[in-house]
Amino acid sequence: MTRLAGRRAIVTGAASGIGQASALLFAQQGAEVLAVDRPGVAFAFDEVAGPGRILPLALDVTDEAAPEAAVAAANAQFGGLDILFNNAGVGASVLAAQMSDEAWDQVQAVNLRAVFRFARAAIPLLIKSPAGRIINTASVMAQGADYGLAAYCAAKAGVLGLTRTLALELGRHGVTVNALMPGAILTGMTRDSFARPEVAEVWARKSVLRRLGEPRDVAAVALFLASDDAGFVTGQALAADGGLTLRI
Repeated sequence: MTRLAGRRAIVTGAASGIGQASALLFAQQGAEVLAVDRPGVAFAFDEVAGPGRILPLALDVTDEAAPEAAVAAANAQFGGLDILFNNAGVGASVLAAQMSDEAWDQVQAVNLRAVFRFARAAIPLLIKSPAGRIINTASVMAQGADYGLAAYCAAKAGVLGLTRTLALELGRHGVTVNALMPGAILTGMTRDSFARPEVAEVWARKSVLRRLGEPRDVAAVALFLASDDAGFVTGQALAADGGLTLRI
């Protein structure tokens, strides 16, 4: 039995990493998925094997018209919307004293402002759904810190605050809102760092499971939050980190 049969979803940052793995898993579990990512990136969804389908949509989530365009496309193609997975994100590693306003603003625009704007655009459709879901990708760094991550940590902490407030506001409509906090995951954003064996080894050792996470590890948690199994879970930040935060 498929867990998302008949559900309609938007997944941002869907061309690679956690977003790609989640779009594939959602479709394999029966959902119709609008996969959103930047113009010019390559979408690769040949692996879809299941009752659902994936429609790629090239949009920059920071464009002013992007949220309304994505929601309108989902409504036109699928006849509504049940799941919004705000997953698109960017990283930056610059000490605060050297960070430019432009670099700060770009991280906030993708990691926090777009999350709010996509949620706002999706709410009118989600409150009509019998099982509306918003899932926001935060990070274990939303509750931690590291050198050079001032903009990233601030944005991801903001995602947690936004998630809790949306959960309060949308609960009366039966819409759940939760955040994911990935740990050290092998994605496009971390590939260059983890390509260095000495860096990958350090972060693998920090996990109590002694390995780096894979996108599918986080996608499985996103599937849980999108499914009926999580119908009584809202306003939560769920770490998918292999136990990393037990050590920091």
